[in-house]
Amino acid sequence: MGKGPVQPPFAMTVSAEARAVMEPMLKGGSAPEVTATLLRNPITRAAVRAAAANHLKPLNKGRATRFGVDVEKGKVAGVPVKYVRRRDTNPADKRLLINFHGGGFMVDAGSLTETIPIAGRTGIPVTTVLYRMAPEHPYPAAVDDALAVYADALTHRPASAIGIYGTSAGACLTLQLLVRIKAEGLPMPAAAGFFSGAGDFTIVGDCEAYLPPIMGMRTAAETMDDYCGNAERTDPLFSPCYGDLSSLPPMLLMTSTRDQLLSHTVLADLALRRAGVAVDLRVYEGMAHAFWAWIECPETEVALAAQAEFFAKHLAA
Repeated sequence: MGKGPVQPPFAMTVSAEARAVMEPMLKGGSAPEVTATLLRNPITRAAVRAAAANHLKPLNKGRATRFGVDVEKGKVAGVPVKYVRRRDTNPADKRLLINFHGGGFMVDAGSLTETIPIAGRTGIPVTTVLYRMAPEHPYPAAVDDALAVYADALTHRPASAIGIYGTSAGACLTLQLLVRIKAEGLPMPAAAGFFSGAGDFTIVGDCEAYLPPIMGMRTAAETMDDYCGNAERTDPLFSPCYGDLSSLPPMLLMTSTRDQLLSHTVLADLALRRAGVAVDLRVYEGMAHAFWAWIECPETEVALAAQAEFFAKHLAA
């Protein structure tokens, strides 16, 4: 699918700080989740992943200093992770958040930018999962890794003390994990965050018709080709909106009006509501896809505060 019309200038209701970062996108650029074409080649794939890490390094460092957190690498159930913890966190506190980063299932576009502010604002430690990525490791590798980390967390604390969340690809993975947890008969986490994601990978969302694609020239559905492997797109474990979403925990959904996945997030919200899930949908004016993970501006502060408040409210100490 080719690129749609060039989007008009960003709304004047958006802060000056946000406009300064987003306006280059008007010239045909895309959000920082890189081009899927480059990720198909092993040589360019390594270079793109390294470039993404370098691009986010200053933001990671600045947020770590600001929120007073430490980051350590480790493994849980054989899966690589990063532990993100505020320095004054009470070691007796059993609460834990598990994060699944964005990046189109192909690159790490937020394992620290998505977690440092939440750990800092809540005092709840965050384990961010460095799940196996496509195209080397298609579905269900990422869900298997996510499930392994969650199952391990259950051996150390009650489900009422655990929350899970992710942005973009990580939001998709969060919902896939929830239906997998249900299928496995495991206890549900206390709460989940679904931040700019999708639950139905058979369709192209309406917003993609007029916003530049996130991943080069491909729609979200086309980008998922490298992730889905041999999965059927209508498999409820792959596209959760095709299955029974009842009994899922309270969920915070987040998107924005210049988000290519706005339509997908709204459709997921409707499916969850029909299933009786307690949902809170936040839509932010004029902001780009997953802005809280890569833009420092007043709108980001509002979105991150909402995420932190939601988890602090629902997780039992």
